[in-house]
This record gives sequence, structure tokens and C-alpha cells, in this order.
Amino acid sequence: MENIDVLTDWSRAQFALTALYHWLFVPLTLGLTFIVAIMETIYVKTGDIWWKNTTKFWMGLLAINFAIGLATGIIMEFEFGTNWSNYSWIVGDIFGAPLAIEGIMAFFLESTFFAVMFFGWDKVSKKMHLLSTWLVAVGSNLSALWILVANGWMQNPVGMKFNPDTARNEMVDFWEVLFNPNAYSKFLHTVSSGYVLASLFVIAVSSWYILKRREIKFAKRSIVVAASFGLITSLFMLATGDESAHRVALNQPMKLAAMEGIYKGRDHAGIVAVGILNPEKEVGDDKDTFLFEVEIPYALSFLGYHKIDAYVPGIDDLVYGNEKLGIMSASEKIERGKEAVAALSAYKEAKKAGNEELAQDALNRFEANSAYLGYGYLNDPKEVVPNVPITFYAFHIMVGFGSWFIALFFIILYFAMTNDLDKKRWILWAAVISLPLGYIAQEAGWIVAEVGRQPWAIQDMLPVGMATSNMASTNVIITFWMFAILFTALLIAEVKIMAKQISIGPKEH
Repeated sequence: MENIDVLTDWSRAQFALTALYHWLFVPLTLGLTFIVAIMETIYVKTGDIWWKNTTKFWMGLLAINFAIGLATGIIMEFEFGTNWSNYSWIVGDIFGAPLAIEGIMAFFLESTFFAVMFFGWDKVSKKMHLLSTWLVAVGSNLSALWILVANGWMQNPVGMKFNPDTARNEMVDFWEVLFNPNAYSKFLHTVSSGYVLASLFVIAVSSWYILKRREIKFAKRSIVVAASFGLITSLFMLATGDESAHRVALNQPMKLAAMEGIYKGRDHAGIVAVGILNPEKEVGDDKDTFLFEVEIPYALSFLGYHKIDAYVPGIDDLVYGNEKLGIMSASEKIERGKEAVAALSAYKEAKKAGNEELAQDALNRFEANSAYLGYGYLNDPKEVVPNVPITFYAFHIMVGFGSWFIALFFIILYFAMTNDLDKKRWILWAAVISLPLGYIAQEAGWIVAEVGRQPWAIQDMLPVGMATSNMASTNVIITFWMFAILFTALLIAEVKIMAKQISIGPKEH
């Protein structure tokens, strides 16, 4: 393959670009569908036409976001075939199944009833319209479920068997893939973060109206619904974050070490609440990890393993091994991986030559080392270490902002219930400013999930360098800049259209 390193880097950059832009739109859809459904339920229960107008306003903003998010999502799925065809060949039997189910079941569900929800006012009964709105909410979240089942499998591959004759992984247990603990913890944490972002969106827009002395009744009632929904879901997000960290500790210890900047493993490990990494720190040296840090004692051991005295392996343990704790070194895994690669090649040659005895011997050697097959394509033990500064800072930005959102929802809801909200301009401005922080936290979460997993396309099985398509890197570079321009134009268009609709405000009946 032509200049594999350049091709891999640009393919990663293009997919990261697409995913980060796509995730600017998806979480708002996930949460706003439920907020709109709650508001319409109030309308149907009370018969108050005012709630109908409120629902229609937020539904209009939802429609704008939904349409543009759809475009980026379709492009991202096509990239698996264009940029990552080796990946699609090796794991397509498994990875493709949840994506196919998402298209057949969830996407058609939300798309079909979205038309009824948006255009069906006064054309179908109140209850039928309300059912359509709830089905859109359920459908959009089911889409997220199947996509995150696929992503969870990439983080913790289960339910499959490698076929040496085809060099492909084949699914042997669909239910193990579906109920993969990594998948459901990732799904619950991801969708709950979307609910939090949608709540921030409704609160920020409503707070802007109050600051401008406009649509006061509309804004206050919208804030009560959004703050209540946001407070509940943010607490749920906190619980699911704990479970996600536990799964990372069990299945991706290198990611956990990078998230907290731990080079030397230790028991009773604490979480760094605030810290600045030493930019000169390298794997295996004795330099201090942090220039400055404030640590919460025992918290990481408990978060990762639910024991305050649990040993948390560091980056050095995972690279150089720890015989006392039974941690194999990366160099030994690479050596065994290369043995697996050589045995697989020998097996294919023997089968081609019709030498069954030699083929069986090669197959036995392959199966003895197959768990390390992915490592056979690495050359340096340090390649198993992700970018520590990016992973560390992204994780702490996500956690820090998430903690602030919980406090914000509580304060906003308290003042809304005491009818003092319009007098507290400082919290209204804080709500407006928190909206972009919500988007930053969303993107930071995905950076932790994906950068922290490097160098793996499939954890411990397939490095990204072996997952790319056999194509000229020039093609990827050109399409990278094309997509960058297109996605930026779409984002600007959405912001302008939404800003115009918000400026117009909710229409009177």
C-alpha cells in the first residue's frame, strides 16, 4: 500500500472530522425529541392551546437540526467502505449487523413518523399525533442504540470467531454482541449526555428571551420542563459515567491510564481533579507526570474497580509488563502476534499446496497465539500508548463541564419554581454561556472514547494502519478538504436558520 502512514493519518483525520461534525447535531436530536414529546403530552392532557404553540416552536428547531444531522451521518457510514475497506472486510459480518438493523428498524421508524409529527397537525387526531412524536423520540434513540452497539463492540470485541480460511471475523453469538456490557454502558451514557445537551439548549434559548424581556411566559414554562428533564438525566448521566469508567478499567486499561495520566501503576489511586501534565514526560522515564495537580484520594481505584484499594495499572506497567501482577509486556504481545501472523501465512500456503499435515501444524500455532494477532502488525511497544495529553485533558473537560451542568439545572429549577428567575440575570447569562460548553463536553467525550483507544480500530485485534483501504492518499486529502468545507457550510446554515427562527420567536395562536 502506498505510503501507509500518510494514508492512515489522513483517513483517521477525515473520519474524525466527519464524526465530530456529525456529533454536533445528533445529541440535540436525541434529547429534544423527548422534550418536545413531554410538552405535547402536557398539551394533550390539558387541552391548553398555549402548550401546542410551545411544542410547535421547539419542534421547528428540531426539524432543522434533524435534517442537517442526517446528511453528515450518511457520509460517515459510506466512509467505512471508501476509507476503511480492510476493516469492513475483516469485521463486516459483525459490525454490519447492528448498522443494518439500525437502518431497517430505527431509521425507518423515526423517518416515517417524523413526517406525521411535523406535517400532521390538524390532519390526524391529537392522540395519533402524540404517538407519532413519541415514536420519533424512541426511533432516534433506537438508532443510537444500534450504532453504539457497533461502537461498543469495537471497544470490547465479543461474540465472534476468526476464520483463518477467509481472514475474517464471523459472528457466533448475536446476543453476546447486543448485550456486550461496553455497548449498553456506552449507549446509556451517550444518550443521557444528549438529553443534557438538549436541556441546555432549551434553557439557553429561553434564558435569552427572558434577558431580552420577550416571551416571558413561554420561556419560564420551557425552562421548567427542560431543567426538570435535565436535572434527572444529568444525575443518570453521572451514574452511567461511573459504569463506563468501570468497563474501561476492565477492558481498556491503557485508555484509563491515559485518561488520568498514570504512568506508574499504584493501588489506592486517586483521581486528578485539576492538573497540568508535564510536556517532557515520556514512557519509561522518571520525570514527574504533572507540573501541578489536585487529587481526590482513592477515587480512581473505586471508580475503575469499585474497591478503594484496587491496583490501577499505569502506562509503564502495560508497556513493559508487570510480572508480579501478571501483566504481559507489549513487546511479548508483539512477538506472539508476529508468530500468529507468520503461522496464518504458513497455513494459507500449506492449504494452497494441499499439505494438510503442515496446514494443521500452522493452524495449531496460529490458534495458540491468535489472541495477539493484532499486535503482530505493530513494531514498537510504545505504539500501544494513545496520545496521553489529548485523552487526559478531554476527559477532564468532559467531567468538569458535566459537574457544572448538574449544578446549573438545580439552580435554574430552584429559581424557576420560586418565580425569581427573571430577577437573577447572572444565572440567565450563565445558562446562555453554558450551551457552547455543552457542545465542547460532547465532543470531548468522543475524543476520550476514540483517541484513548488508539492505535486500535478494534481493541487489541486490528490496528488502524491495517484497517485502511488500498487507495492513493491524495484521494483522501482532497475529500477531507471537500468535506471540511461542506460540513462547515452546513453548520453555518443551521446556526443562521436557527438564529432566525429564535429571533422570530414562538407564534401566537
